[in-house]
Amino acid sequence: MKIVILDGTLLDAGDLDFSIVKSIGPVVVYDETTTPQEAIERIGDAEYVFTTKAPITAEVMDNTQIKWIGTLSTGDNMIDLEYAREVGILVCHVPNVGNYAIGQLALALLLELTNHVGKHSHRVMHENAWQTEGTLGFWNSSAMELSGKTMGIIGFGKNGQVIGSIAKALGMKVIAYDKIKNRDLMNQGYEYVSMDELFEQSDVISLHCPLKDDNYHIICKENIDKMKDGVLILNTSRGELINEQDLADALNSGKVAGAGLDVLTVEPVQEDNPLLIANNCIITPHIAWAPRETRQRLVDVAANNLKEFLNGNTVNAAN
Repeated sequence: MKIVILDGTLLDAGDLDFSIVKSIGPVVVYDETTTPQEAIERIGDAEYVFTTKAPITAEVMDNTQIKWIGTLSTGDNMIDLEYAREVGILVCHVPNVGNYAIGQLALALLLELTNHVGKHSHRVMHENAWQTEGTLGFWNSSAMELSGKTMGIIGFGKNGQVIGSIAKALGMKVIAYDKIKNRDLMNQGYEYVSMDELFEQSDVISLHCPLKDDNYHIICKENIDKMKDGVLILNTSRGELINEQDLADALNSGKVAGAGLDVLTVEPVQEDNPLLIANNCIITPHIAWAPRETRQRLVDVAANNLKEFLNGNTVNAAN
């Protein structure tokens, strides 16, 4: 029995405990694996493979002896799930372990867009702007009060529900678009609307949906044109949900007042990404899952997925 972790450093900053994985069997941990050929070479004769972002393609599966694949992330788009199902390889993911961390970062991005804490604490204090102005209170960007505004959430699963509860606590009205409607949530004051209604009514739009064929570039010029002038857009889900040039154009024109993004179409960010020079666009380097507690939970749940498989049980199947 042999276990391989293809990209351990993407998850571990030296602060995680992998003893639960090591208790299952011998483990080889690689820093980062970026290509299918590299994955084939590193997997070798291992039967059980963990990946964070390393690609597990049909080619990889055909040229190894994999029996089981586990994700050390909430996403599974790096794995050819359909082919894995065809050849009888179970893929297990780790759902819902980062809900609160994602909600926490979405809130941080939203508050920076509305209150400009970073801008005021650094520029105003360190460049003597407050002292020069000499007023009791000084601001160089107008803040927005969120109470009474409408938060529109696209994708109202666990992640969306966390930011929804935060928005309600701030006094916001919460509307959501999701293909599955939860009656219990409706009874708690959340309102489901159509996609067009969400675009038209929202002051803030937050994306919390998995990437699918039918929502690729859901934030595009056509849909941005339906939105309120001055809308704010948050994305802590998948970069491909946004047409980045269209969003940059809308930011520069003022149609969209600000965007807070933790994910981009190509990561790390490319120098020619138009959002880098767009007005009022805050970009963080995919850190929603960065809290140590969240990453440790990923390891623990992923390891338990493998333990259950070896005991003849299937939990958290992705395919």
